[in-house]
Amino acid sequence: MTDQLSDSYDVVVVGGGAAGLNGALTLARARRSVAVVDAGAPRNAPADGVHGLLAREGMPPAELLARGRAEVRGYGGHVVSGTVAAATRDGAGFGVALVDGRTVRARRLLVATGLVDELPDVPGLPERWGRDVLHCPYCHGWEVRDRAIGILAGGPMAVHQALLFRQLSDDVTFFAHTASPPSDEDAERLAARGVRVVEGEVTGLEIADDRLAGVRLSDGRVIAREALAVSSRIVARAGFLAALGLRAAEHPLGIGEYVPCDATGRTDVPGAWVAGNVTDLSAQVGSAAAAGAAAGAQINADLVTEDTRLAVETRRAASAAGAAAGAP
Repeated sequence: MTDQLSDSYDVVVVGGGAAGLNGALTLARARRSVAVVDAGAPRNAPADGVHGLLAREGMPPAELLARGRAEVRGYGGHVVSGTVAAATRDGAGFGVALVDGRTVRARRLLVATGLVDELPDVPGLPERWGRDVLHCPYCHGWEVRDRAIGILAGGPMAVHQALLFRQLSDDVTFFAHTASPPSDEDAERLAARGVRVVEGEVTGLEIADDRLAGVRLSDGRVIAREALAVSSRIVARAGFLAALGLRAAEHPLGIGEYVPCDATGRTDVPGAWVAGNVTDLSAQVGSAAAAGAAAGAQINADLVTEDTRLAVETRRAASAAGAAAGAP
C-alpha cells in the first residue's frame, strides 16, 4: 500500500478487507473516484488460509488482500495505508480525518472496518488464536476434524458451537468454565451427541512443541485437547463514527455489537453505508465480499440519482437564464 491520497473522492471506503475492497472494485469499475483507507490489521491475519471461498480455497489471507488491492488499483482506485480517527459531516458529504493528520472529503462513505474478538480472560488464548484456538467450524473445522476438540463456554451460543464441532469429531468436550452449567435441555442434547461436560474454571492451556496439548482447570486437572473452540465477544470497529451519530448496537443474540443497516447496507446516516463484519458479525469472507459489492452498487446508484438531479437543475437554470437574456 502507499500513502498517496487526493483531497476528495466520490467514495471513501474505510477498511480494506474483503468487503471494503470488493465495494471499491465495484465503484471503480463504475468509474467512480474511490479511495480505500486500511489500517492493515485484518481479523483473519493469524489464519493459515481462507476457507469456504470458491476458487480461492486455502489461499493465505495476505495474498487474497494483495490481489484485491491490485485489482482495485487496476481500475484507478486508490488504496492507502492509514487509520481513520473520525468521520464527520462536511456539507452534503463527509470529512474523513486520519490519525496521522491527513484529511480527505467524500461524497459517500462505505464503512467496512470489520470487528475485533474479545477473548475470555484465560492465559494463552491470544497467542494460539487462529491456530489451534478457534471460533468458527466453517472457517477452521475441517483442519481439526477427528481431533480432540474442546469448547470453552462463554457466550449464549456455546452449546450450539459444541454441536457444530461435534459434526467434525467424535471427541468433543464442553468446558463450562465460569458460565452456568448447561440447562437440563442443553445437557440432554450434549449427552445425546456424546459431548462430555466438564465443570470448573479453565485457568490456562498446556502447550507442547508449539501445539495445544491440553486445557488446565483450577483444581489442577489437565484435560487433553488438540483444539479449543472459543465463543469470543465480537465488537464492530465503529468508534470513529460517533461524530456522525452512528454507533454500534448490542446484537439481538447477545454475541457482541454491530452497526445496524437495511438490507442494502444503508445506515440511518444519509450517505453512509456499511458492509461485512462491521454489520454482519457472522459473515465469512465470501459473504462479506458479496455485501461489499452490493453496497458499492447501491452507492453508485445513489450518486447517479444525485448527479442526474444536479444536471437537471443546471439545465433548467441555463434555460431560464437564456430565456431571460432573450426577453425584450
